[in-house]
Amino acid sequence: MPSSRPPSRWANLFTDRPVTCIEDLRQLAEWRVPRMFYDYADSGSYTESTYRANESDFGRIKLRQRVAVDMTNRTLASTMVGQPVAMPVALAPTGLTGMQHADGEILAARAAARAGVPFTLSTMSICSIEDVAENTDKPFWFQLYVMRDRDFIVRLIDRAKAAGCSALVLTLDLQILGQRHKDIKNGLSTPPKLTIGNILDMATKPRWSMNMLRTKRRTFRNIVGHASGVSNLSSLSSWTAEQFDPTLNWDDVRRIRDRWGGKLILKGILDAEDAVMAAETGADALIVSNHGGRQLDGAISSIAALPAIVKAVGDRIEVLMDGGIRSGQDVVKALALGAKGTFIGRAFLYGLGAGGEAGVSQCLEIIRKEMDVTMAMCGLRDIRHVTSNILAGKPDFGV
Repeated sequence: MPSSRPPSRWANLFTDRPVTCIEDLRQLAEWRVPRMFYDYADSGSYTESTYRANESDFGRIKLRQRVAVDMTNRTLASTMVGQPVAMPVALAPTGLTGMQHADGEILAARAAARAGVPFTLSTMSICSIEDVAENTDKPFWFQLYVMRDRDFIVRLIDRAKAAGCSALVLTLDLQILGQRHKDIKNGLSTPPKLTIGNILDMATKPRWSMNMLRTKRRTFRNIVGHASGVSNLSSLSSWTAEQFDPTLNWDDVRRIRDRWGGKLILKGILDAEDAVMAAETGADALIVSNHGGRQLDGAISSIAALPAIVKAVGDRIEVLMDGGIRSGQDVVKALALGAKGTFIGRAFLYGLGAGGEAGVSQCLEIIRKEMDVTMAMCGLRDIRHVTSNILAGKPDFGV
């Protein structure tokens, strides 16, 4: 946890305290989720400077307050990649979601569907594509990592098609893994190292433990039983260590686009030159993202990278944004800088860890209300009319 945050390990021991913001959900999740899995979600690579900047750089953006304007009949409805959404927010693909809470991907997908926003399932999910499809009644998006085993990738794409996934999110920024110190110190591996400390920590999380005991979904179910030679957790460990493909290139992107044949979103763009290359592939959208500060530590924040990318390709491809969003006001600021939609990752994971499906719903409702109030106080009634006109000057990101 970043040192800038006050200690909160015991902050929500008495859980009758009202939850008013995403930070409250984070504190509850920290209390209820075992340390190794909480830290997996709430950490960045190396010094975590980019992870912290993703969040703090939103504070550099200032808004114009407007008064004496009609604030009735407001709407947050918009579209993302041609899909109608109740607000321009999607749940980002996050690995190990099902270890924040049992059956986490299914619960998050249900909450997203109820809120009218897209859910994106990660390749490295605990619940499989089929698990989510069988337990939800709305199409969801699927995120793809490119592995050395290209036959497995083809089968994953075909499984996503068969499940009715309405968009493919291709992640481009995980050819090699950035080191996350907390995962090493906590013994997070496949399977997790059951040290005395980890066992004792899990014993203090009875709600989490009981829910995990009740589910059959406790491994990477998109991979085990589907990838060649991977039949259990032990074989999965060696497979994943070798599989992320450092040779991924733009020709691969085009081949995946052709195999998929549907809406394609490219995730992990942080540079305007790469954005131009992404637009040339014929993809439908790109996501400005630095993988939540979990890859290149020292890279600029996603929100700082957004304006240059919008300027370079905003008229050629839909530009979405991911990283550091902890409030509805952050969403409005991203839209003001040119994003057509946003993704939330840690924010919904905090909700999931804090309260399961209800916690994700609470997260989305907090963001919805904050968006609505911020938009109104900036003098607007339609989220689609948010532009840089609501900003009090050009933000200084110090880059």
